[in-house]
Amino acid sequence: MKFKINSKYKPAGDQPQAIEKLVKGLKSGKKFQTLLGVTGSGKTFTIANVIEKVQKPTLVIAPNKTLAAQLAQEFRTFFPKNAVEYFVSYYDYYQPEAYIASSDTYIEKESQINEEIDRLRHASTAALLSREDVIIVASVSCIYGLGSPEYYRNIALEISVGQKISRDEISKELIEMQYLRTDILGRAKFRMTGETVEVMSPAREIVTRIELQDGKVKKIFEYDFLTGGELGRLERVMIFPAKHFVVPEPIMLEAQKEIEKDLEKQVAHLERGGKLLEAERLSRRTRQDIEMMREIGYCNGIENYSRYLTGRKPGEAPDTLIDYFPARNATPLDKKGKNNKISKSSEKSTSQARHSVAGGPSNFLLVIDESHVTIPQVGGMFNGDFSRKKSLVENGFRLPSAFDNRPLKFEEFESKLDQVIFTSATPAEYERKNSTQTVEQIIRPTGLIDPEILVKTAKGQVKDVLGEIEKVVAKKERVLIATLTKKMAEDLSEFLAENKIKAEYLHSSVETLDRIRILENLRRGEFDVLVGVNLLREGLDLPEVSLVAILDADKEGFLRSETSLIQTIGRAARNVSGKVILYADKITGSMKKAMDETNRRRAVQLAYNKKHKITPKTIKKNIESIVDHEIKPEFTRDFADLESLEDVQGYIKQKEKEMREAAKSLQFEKAALIRDEISQLRKLQLK
Repeated sequence: MKFKINSKYKPAGDQPQAIEKLVKGLKSGKKFQTLLGVTGSGKTFTIANVIEKVQKPTLVIAPNKTLAAQLAQEFRTFFPKNAVEYFVSYYDYYQPEAYIASSDTYIEKESQINEEIDRLRHASTAALLSREDVIIVASVSCIYGLGSPEYYRNIALEISVGQKISRDEISKELIEMQYLRTDILGRAKFRMTGETVEVMSPAREIVTRIELQDGKVKKIFEYDFLTGGELGRLERVMIFPAKHFVVPEPIMLEAQKEIEKDLEKQVAHLERGGKLLEAERLSRRTRQDIEMMREIGYCNGIENYSRYLTGRKPGEAPDTLIDYFPARNATPLDKKGKNNKISKSSEKSTSQARHSVAGGPSNFLLVIDESHVTIPQVGGMFNGDFSRKKSLVENGFRLPSAFDNRPLKFEEFESKLDQVIFTSATPAEYERKNSTQTVEQIIRPTGLIDPEILVKTAKGQVKDVLGEIEKVVAKKERVLIATLTKKMAEDLSEFLAENKIKAEYLHSSVETLDRIRILENLRRGEFDVLVGVNLLREGLDLPEVSLVAILDADKEGFLRSETSLIQTIGRAARNVSGKVILYADKITGSMKKAMDETNRRRAVQLAYNKKHKITPKTIKKNIESIVDHEIKPEFTRDFADLESLEDVQGYIKQKEKEMREAAKSLQFEKAALIRDEISQLRKLQLK
């Protein structure tokens, strides 16, 4: 199926020319391009149109899970008949395995509430290996190691109507792929009744029913797991493995031998260093893992042995989500793990051969959203992961092979790219240096222009901003004030409160849930002024804000760099009365660049509005939109009213249902909070 946009809107403003230039660049073979789009210019819609025109599988990387979820929902709206999937790591939501030596604290990786994340990850990889019209929206965690796409695809079970295969053969294949036989269906489970096999994949809440007769497949159809309604008959079905780290049996046996060899070496190394406890701990944990792999072909934390399972050398780049995208040239592997060159006439072989092998460039479009933030994250992931793993290895929790369960190094990431579009209002040096074309999208379809910028002396800035605030509050609009330090933010908010201005502060020490609550309350008008250290949050959408005041704007540094200033200035671009005040005693280089760029954009926008007789209007947006993919603190219930055991049990069931629903709607943090509440309730049962 081809990509097809479903929208009542047509490209407007700068969007048509941006689409045309980007598409032309892609078709001419340009590797790196930048879409310089101002806040509110509809960059997502532009990219959607580019995807429709070039018809290439697309990976969109966002700087955080929240923005990724928002983008996934937007692309699903634009492409309702295509495969749009959301791919994040468990560690985007949960604490990864870690050891804190100073307090002798071992933190196990969180394994609860991972079901929906796992389903979404499998939905992504299955879609990439079975169809062409795929958009994956991911966090930066997509550069983390994932199981081999060759094994994942080639171990898959393909069944077609008329095929000679027995019930027991199907059962054996499914068990090898880590499916669990059961009487009660669920994700990655199957059941058999007579000559009928029913399978529920790890990617969808859809049941595949296979009916056999006389050793042949008579009928295949799918039905909805929840409703039981039949969805349609199939001529053929592809059932993918239940786990990403599934390998052929010969490979698994060889891997176990290598793990045992390295275990002996590492235990000896720890003992020589006098770390007897650590040596014993490592031996016990690793041998338990080996035994699990020997018995069932899998173990918790199997990703830490991925190097052995994929035949990589120490330090060699792991397979990632990128390797699941179509490749220009690839040689598939058979179930024995050997090269398998099958005739091009084989449809199965053709599908296999489309997908990448280690080192092969993939044929896909990569969109890096908010690239000035995302690119540095990609560059920093390896070092952060290595530091965490180092403590685990040195203290006997993991073999050194855990180092190879890792994100890509930046140069490895670059080597896997085909064609890239960076999107940002403030492209950084990397984008500017590497892009052979920068396409500007300055005109907003709404007609809104960039805010006016005033420069005032920093002497007496607090007194002056108080007067400016009073003017804005009188119009029932909101104010953002950017300070340099946490203490100043707290002190200023206190000062404003003393002067009868309703204000709150926001900085890195404020808990995530509280940040969301604060932003919601600002939009609702429960207070009028938000004071913060870093208010340039990408994607921060506050149309009620008409004034942004930046204190000490002439103090050069990260918080007062050109990029930071432009991003912060952009927070006032959603309101027709938007204005920015820079409090400074001198004009720094960063200030001048930020002001020049903003004024340049204003001139272009004003000229366009005059030519087309457009009257800009403030964006009207549902207040709930700030937290569409975040969570609200809803869990303050006093359990005192749950006096009977029956009440507690009933409430637990209710909460478990809410937890699953929250996970399905991508609200994993909300699901985690409900999980904690359930834990409280179960403790109550034991009293």
